[in-house]
Amino acid sequence: MELMTRQDMSALYEQDFVEWTKQNSKLLRQGCFIKADIEHIAEEIQDMGNEQKHAMERQIDRLMVHLLKYEFQPGKRSRSWLVSIASARVEIARLLRRNPSLKRLARQLPTEIYPDSVKLAALETGLGKKAFPPECPYTFEQIMDEDFPPGSNPEE
Repeated sequence: MELMTRQDMSALYEQDFVEWTKQNSKLLRQGCFIKADIEHIAEEIQDMGNEQKHAMERQIDRLMVHLLKYEFQPGKRSRSWLVSIASARVEIARLLRRNPSLKRLARQLPTEIYPDSVKLAALETGLGKKAFPPECPYTFEQIMDEDFPPGSNPEE
């Protein structure tokens, strides 16, 4: 396919995203910035960063839901909960290794998303929301600690 104009590239963005990426990467590598669809490129780059933030939120939420279930339903503790807790911790650590700038966000997320985690934990356990503390009982350091909560380390 022949190189296109900026207007063609903008239209291609809506018609064939894969071809749009190929054409724009080719333009950028050749230094033809005037023909590249800069507005959509900037939008896609921003979306990539936002997706990393959302991935961090999902993993911290998953981790906190399982920690709440583990702590507030001791009679129903299972290996699958421990696996989910460990898996979320691994994914969070990977995200932080790849994106160290997310560390500050990660530290504040437990408090921010706690109400959502309580909603999910309440639905999954059948316990009412009032069965859980009104404020987030966990720090980021605690949720990432393999020995927290006590007895949660599968190697014990």
